Amino acid sequence: MFTQIGEIADPIPVVQSDTKCDIVYHLFKSKPSLEGIAVMGEKDVSLMMRPRFFQQIGTQYGYNLYMGRPVELVMNTQALVVDYSEQITDVSVLAMDRDEGEIYDLVLVTSGESFFGAVSIRRLLLAVADVRAEMAIFMNPLTGLPGNHIIDERLSQALQMDQFSVLYVDLDQFKSYNDSYGFKMGDQLIQATANLLRKLFVPPEAFLGHIGGDDFITILNHHDYKYISEEVISGFEEMKKTFYNEHDWHHQYVLGEGRSGLNRPIPLVSVSIAVVTNNKRKYENIDQIIDEATRIKKGCKAIAGSIICANDTAGTPC
Repeated sequence: MFTQIGEIADPIPVVQSDTKCDIVYHLFKSKPSLEGIAVMGEKDVSLMMRPRFFQQIGTQYGYNLYMGRPVELVMNTQALVVDYSEQITDVSVLAMDRDEGEIYDLVLVTSGESFFGAVSIRRLLLAVADVRAEMAIFMNPLTGLPGNHIIDERLSQALQMDQFSVLYVDLDQFKSYNDSYGFKMGDQLIQATANLLRKLFVPPEAFLGHIGGDDFITILNHHDYKYISEEVISGFEEMKKTFYNEHDWHHQYVLGEGRSGLNRPIPLVSVSIAVVTNNKRKYENIDQIIDEATRIKKGCKAIAGSIICANDTAGTPC
């Protein structure tokens, strides 16, 4: 299954920005199926779509005005340009968010500093349908979030990023909540947590997955995780009020069975966020990330209440 946008990109003709419009005209005329061409400037790549080109030269004076002049006068300098490694589903969101007049324009794809190719909207939507059909098999049935198979793929892709932050979000004291309020309420709490995370971790800057149970994972393409992690904690602390009765909320505990078999006060559910970044350390494989996260997570859970623990200087060291 294709997941990266570059995997479905096709080559298209490339011209320089000073190429005369009459050359572009003959290029389109000689290839009736050609949707658009890439136009290379000194630093950036732009787009010349067939409909836009013929609309410009088809005006009363357009043909005489433009045919002997450079294509840069009519090209689209604000075309959607994405990197080869961008996820197909993320690019589809960006493509559909364009102005109505550009929504069917090609998506230009670069690889490093070089132009690679282009993806038509038809090709993109077909690929998205394939991805979603495949992903449905690997989605967590409770939350509809990607499960472990897709999470492992995304962690592998994160290893190729210059910067990444992997956040493991875990609910503490969740078993005691289930014991006190029942599995139905427990499932609703997990779903509410998933919805909170969805609002905060939005593609393409972030990936959100559900490991299982009360464990979630998100991957950021930067190291600025502190603010959004604090938003998770403040949002969760506000949200969880609705999941307790007045008595338990007032006392800030539930009665649960301890190791001795006797009921004892157990704190309310809180959220721990264990953060692994490549800010201070490089990782060779996802097992190293998971091992580091497990270590940090253990330190997180030893601290009462909602907390952020990290392996760099931005969070509480664990």
